[in-house]
Amino acid sequence: MSSLLVSQPRYAWLRELGLQEENPGVYNGRWGGGGQVVTTYCPANNEPIASVRQASLEDYEETVKKAKEAWKVWADIPAPKRGEIVRQIGDALRQKIKVLGSLVSLEMGKIFVEGVGEVQEYVDVCDYAVGLSRMIGGPILPSERPGHALVEQWNPVGLVGIITAFNFPVAVYGWNSAIAMICGNACLWKGAPTTSLISVAVTKIIAKVLEDNKVPGAICSLVCGGADIGTAMARDERMDLLSFTGSTKVGKQVALMVQERFGRSLLELGGNNAIIVFEDADLNLVIPSALFAAVGTAGQRCTTARRLFLHESIHDEVVAKLAKAYAQVRIGDPWDSDTLYGPLHTKQAVKMFLDAVEQAKQQGGSVAYGGKVINRPGNYVEPTIVTGLPHNAPIVHTETFAPILYVLKFKEEEEVFAWNNEVKQGLSSSIFTKDLGRIFRWLGPKGSDCGIVNVNIPTSGAEIGGAFGGEKHTGGGRESGSDSWKLYMRRSTCTINYSKDLPLAQGIKFQ
Repeated sequence: MSSLLVSQPRYAWLRELGLQEENPGVYNGRWGGGGQVVTTYCPANNEPIASVRQASLEDYEETVKKAKEAWKVWADIPAPKRGEIVRQIGDALRQKIKVLGSLVSLEMGKIFVEGVGEVQEYVDVCDYAVGLSRMIGGPILPSERPGHALVEQWNPVGLVGIITAFNFPVAVYGWNSAIAMICGNACLWKGAPTTSLISVAVTKIIAKVLEDNKVPGAICSLVCGGADIGTAMARDERMDLLSFTGSTKVGKQVALMVQERFGRSLLELGGNNAIIVFEDADLNLVIPSALFAAVGTAGQRCTTARRLFLHESIHDEVVAKLAKAYAQVRIGDPWDSDTLYGPLHTKQAVKMFLDAVEQAKQQGGSVAYGGKVINRPGNYVEPTIVTGLPHNAPIVHTETFAPILYVLKFKEEEEVFAWNNEVKQGLSSSIFTKDLGRIFRWLGPKGSDCGIVNVNIPTSGAEIGGAFGGEKHTGGGRESGSDSWKLYMRRSTCTINYSKDLPLAQGIKFQ
């Protein structure tokens, strides 16, 4: 009997997603793949799930050509009709939401309710995109010349490359693809190699909808692969927009490669997010918020709270209450409904966690809770609270993708707002206070410099209706709601002369 989980009776549900022992990792209207075979592993027990045959560079080349051809068909379909097809994709995901959420738990490692919630985000953004498909467009502007119209025209960029990370292997692709599709773009997706089965399963669902509507499947192409495929996408002038979600280190390399060809990129990179708690805060809100933001997804969200600034008058009380709350977190298999906290994604992540805890100790920190590997199968570590470090300790300024919360004391509003902003990243931030003046100072020009600025809620849990993204080393990109759709389109300013005269600039006249 095969050692792969996909072949074991307990995991027979994987077949509902069309998964087998070896799966083709390329889709461009047909399934294939001539590259390396990669096996993915379950983080909860490090057992092999199934394998995916990745794309070769030849597969990539063929897929880009097919996606470009598919775009010619897709761009001619009216936007509301494109929206109808995206609506059908959302409905198809709804029908598979629990089984797909289970796969997210199995392959990524997040708890089942988060896995289902992630698929729900894709469903929600499909619903959002359907409405948007009837609203996108530019204004008719007043022209200073008689008999002229000044119009702003928006057109799709063409082919959107989407590179996603392991931590949100469904939702981030959804944020990008649903909006890009209603704008009239074709999409080419490269997911994280360690969550390749999720990429294949999601693409199978989308492909059936496209095929049922008799439009080219290559509108939503897939190329599973590693750094060679990612580099090819970044350097490829046929990639009209490249959306990259991942680390700041890799994102910088991607940005430079895209900029070298004067291409367009959308970057969603790291976050070193802070929660600031003032002395007037409602601690009944603070404790569950800090717990959820720091421990959710085992600290592997880009919006995870990594710094907790506490006013010195409430520091000890909050730390004691938080440690007590941490002790009640139920740790277990991510697909068990009682579990609140699952494993880290890889063995390498466990090593990074241990290294960070050791550095924190060496720099003067004390472990108030956790700090160790849990003795059980899989990549489990204790959710960890570290106190006693200065705000500018090197480890505090380092984003470690693990459940480590650095708790720091402050005295004054001005200093703690500055400390929030002193890290290189600028993704998410939050304060807890009842002071109305302080709230508006926090939201204002001298407040938080992040893309997400919250009050009395955690740093994580962004809604799809708002633009998601951050500043500085977070990359400056925006996805999902608000006017993020503009990033997937190109703008033309069009002047139309419907008169019989030709008024020229600067009063020039031809006799």
